[in-house]
Amino acid sequence: MLHVLTLSRSAVTIRHWFEINLNDASMEHGARIEVRELREQAHRGTESASQLISVDRTMWRADLFDRLSDNAGSFGAAHFHPEFTNNEPCARVRDATLTADPWGWLGDQVSTLGGDTWDIHPADAGELPGLAATVVDLARQFSPVACGSAAECFRLTRDVRDAVRLMVDGLRAPDLLNAGWVALWLAPDEEVRTRRDVGSAGLLTADGLT
Repeated sequence: MLHVLTLSRSAVTIRHWFEINLNDASMEHGARIEVRELREQAHRGTESASQLISVDRTMWRADLFDRLSDNAGSFGAAHFHPEFTNNEPCARVRDATLTADPWGWLGDQVSTLGGDTWDIHPADAGELPGLAATVVDLARQFSPVACGSAAECFRLTRDVRDAVRLMVDGLRAPDLLNAGWVALWLAPDEEVRTRRDVGSAGLLTADGLT
């Protein structure tokens, strides 16, 4: 599930994310918020034709994450990426204020345009701060506290199964991976459909997936 708030030339994407640490196979999840460029597109078709909306270059990302091994709501893995190069994020940046008050910190970031560091198109710079409360409210829906099982985490991130599989393939200590937790992301498509159907009947309880 992905929420996208679009302005004239900028967008904010908000979703739940699941991450596996490549060094020790520890797992994190929570709200991911990105400020992105809305690529300008040539008009297509008639005046009534639907138009292409392309949410492209990422300018900033915040990951309001818990470690699955920690108490829910501790936000011990919360961090942000203030810069991207060729679509790749810079190293994680941590902030004591972010960990202590992630939602207040997020609201401040949006309302101040990242401390006036975001490369926001002038047409949007006056509007985006007014969306701070909306961004926070949407991000709270994807808080790690709101996701209490592997099945729920997968439901929210099943569209990025390929990214999770890349994480698993890149593990430096694969023997440390909790295979039961990631089973749905790694399962063949047909098996996922079967498990989803069973889960809709309230019976998805095997393999540590509740």
